[in-house]
Amino acid sequence: MSYLRLIDVQKSYGSGAIGVRQVSLDIAAGEFVTFLGPSGSGKTTTLSMVAGFVEPTEGRIEVAGRDITHVAPEKRNIGMVFQDYSLFPHLTVEENIAFPLEMRGVPRAEITRQVGEALEMVGLAKFARRFPAQMSGGQQQRVSIARAVVYRPSILLMDEPLGALDRMLRDRMQIEIKHIQKELGITTLYVTHDQGEALTMSDRICVFNEGEIVQVGTPTEIYERPASAFVAGFVGESNFLPARVLARRNGGGGYLYDVALLEQAQIEVPSERELPASAGITAVVRPEHIRILPDHGAGTDGVALPGTIRETIYRGEICSVRVELAGGGQSVILRSPGKSPPGRDGEPVMLGWAAEDMVLLAS
Repeated sequence: MSYLRLIDVQKSYGSGAIGVRQVSLDIAAGEFVTFLGPSGSGKTTTLSMVAGFVEPTEGRIEVAGRDITHVAPEKRNIGMVFQDYSLFPHLTVEENIAFPLEMRGVPRAEITRQVGEALEMVGLAKFARRFPAQMSGGQQQRVSIARAVVYRPSILLMDEPLGALDRMLRDRMQIEIKHIQKELGITTLYVTHDQGEALTMSDRICVFNEGEIVQVGTPTEIYERPASAFVAGFVGESNFLPARVLARRNGGGGYLYDVALLEQAQIEVPSERELPASAGITAVVRPEHIRILPDHGAGTDGVALPGTIRETIYRGEICSVRVELAGGGQSVILRSPGKSPPGRDGEPVMLGWAAEDMVLLAS
């Protein structure tokens, strides 16, 4: 059952430009939903309309069946966490967290209790009397989160909250935020351009592009079954190979396609999507699904294509290997364990992957 609803929400500007175009979305109570997309894709504008900082040109926003489209931000009972922390530098940690409770007229004894609980929740009870300048970026962001949830808002909005942190701290904070969100059971909208954050933290991901939501799904659905070349290229790394449908038939609740891949191999590929028969398409395969076949691919049941290793890049736990396929200069990227590079540059190899690991997209 929907708790937060965006119904045909649009934001236009005087110049005729459209920042957000007809966005509709149903979010369940307690769900963690991430808006993912490049800069200028409309994700932050959409979040700002939910917060009340930006008024929609068209459409409606509802919380628990109540229309809040034109309700002032301070009357929406929504918590907000920003990238720059937005803490008061002259107030201590506990005073920063207490501030929204004081503005709501909560009795002093209750403020003390709720602030103590919030500090325990974010692991900062020992830092209550410190000032923001005396704390690390990660600690300041935890204070910001505690301040946003201390009054138990109905919805928590987070706009690139980890963007100012280094990678190691960002990875740790992702898990901490997810644990806090689950503990409170609070409905959360999270904006990021970082695909790793979205895949790690979300119950569902909304991928934005040019003011529209182009796909909504679980992290697994978005990564394993991208709906378009844009999603396949933006979320993770993908190889795009030209292909052609030779025949189509029903099978297993979806379709089975006979596909000519690079005009070098013919393979039967299962797909949920209906694609036009006898048409050019794009086959997408992730680097982690490609392997180098022993014995030059003898007896393989999947795709088998000859190529030559052109470049190997060591990345610690993995190597990224670029292989130029025979007959035309098309290259693909595969990944192998960092300690075991698959061969030397210039060495011929046979690449393979399973048919079900390919995603077929209309060109």
